Amino acid sequence: MLLVSESVRADQIDSGDTAWIMTSTALVLFMTLPGLSLFYGGLVRARNVLSVLMQCFSVAGVATIVWLVCGYSLAFGEGNAWIGDLSHVFFAGIGEDTVSGTIPESLFALFQMTFAIITPALVVGGFAERIRFSAVLLFTVLWLLIVYVPITHWVWGGGWLGAMGLLDFAGGTVVHITAGVAALVSALVIGPRTGFSRVPMPPHNMTLTVAGAGMLWVGWFGFNGGSALAANGDGAMAMLVTHISAAAGAMTWMCFEWVRYGKPTALGAATGMVAGLGTITPASGFVGPAGALVIGILAGLFCSIATTYLKNRLKVDDSLDVFPVHGVGGVLGTLLVGVFASTGLGIFSGQGFADGIESIGSQVWVQLVGVVATVLWTAVATWVILKLVNLVTRLRVDEDDESMGLDLVSHEERAYDL
Repeated sequence: MLLVSESVRADQIDSGDTAWIMTSTALVLFMTLPGLSLFYGGLVRARNVLSVLMQCFSVAGVATIVWLVCGYSLAFGEGNAWIGDLSHVFFAGIGEDTVSGTIPESLFALFQMTFAIITPALVVGGFAERIRFSAVLLFTVLWLLIVYVPITHWVWGGGWLGAMGLLDFAGGTVVHITAGVAALVSALVIGPRTGFSRVPMPPHNMTLTVAGAGMLWVGWFGFNGGSALAANGDGAMAMLVTHISAAAGAMTWMCFEWVRYGKPTALGAATGMVAGLGTITPASGFVGPAGALVIGILAGLFCSIATTYLKNRLKVDDSLDVFPVHGVGGVLGTLLVGVFASTGLGIFSGQGFADGIESIGSQVWVQLVGVVATVLWTAVATWVILKLVNLVTRLRVDEDDESMGLDLVSHEERAYDL
């Protein structure tokens, strides 16, 4: 997904491509509002559900303004190998006749804006139920500018990872690894919820969670299918493999816990589905259906194991499992692109944009470089950002406020009044 921005005549705009990317843009925003909001909202305790909904809603607003002011320009402006320039500040130079490929550049900027919205919204799951609302807003601004924007430029905006040949169709590095690592660092810096590992903290409303998960599944067709930036076979294949991986991830996670604990759960199926979606994201334009099936199965297995290990063994309170699902899934999917985009794997061969790669080893190496660079930059920068935010406004509410619940403490509202 690369920007090709030229001031050309409006009659070069393809109406079919434009209509599809307009639809995809709405689908990606639908993933955050209401999909991710409800998915997260159902997973927290009843006294914190509104706070999570409010955080996701507000992140959408903050990210939109940051993207308009300078985020888009720094991500997709010409610039250099590390960061874009300021030529498109406040969307300067983007008009009705400005084209990116076969679609209006205004639409490309809007489509990318929805990615900039959902990525920090995913991070919310790492510090849910204990962070101050003001800290969320300041963190979002700084994190977008220092983490998300540069990595987007590295991969999609003409930066050094894209020049190396990194394959990331829809955001394995840009979205999922950054969000997962940021959530893990946030959980470590802010600390666990009071009573974590001693007091049961089950989801308060699985109906909301499953409904939100269904919305994520539907919205992901725009997330991955729209990243082809055209209504063509590449977009259609991306949608097909996205669906297959989601289904495989859901069934694998469900069966894994069925064997291990004796019963399948709705939470396991829904989380496995998200793991399958996140893991196929970087590969969705480069692999075929059989490859997607394998990726989905591996996603359900590895992300399930990572979730159990992180909480039960390491005792890290990544509240809503952002790192084991999105971080581990993003790493796994990014590396597997180097395998399943190969031309020599029979029915598992790549069938997308890449038209197949010839050397699995060299491509996996490029993918590994992209993973390591993304993890390191995100981890260090997120730690620094959290420390800076804590100097301006305390990151965490006090223990009494946490016990009362963030709905009342932060917003003077209740989700339920029964």
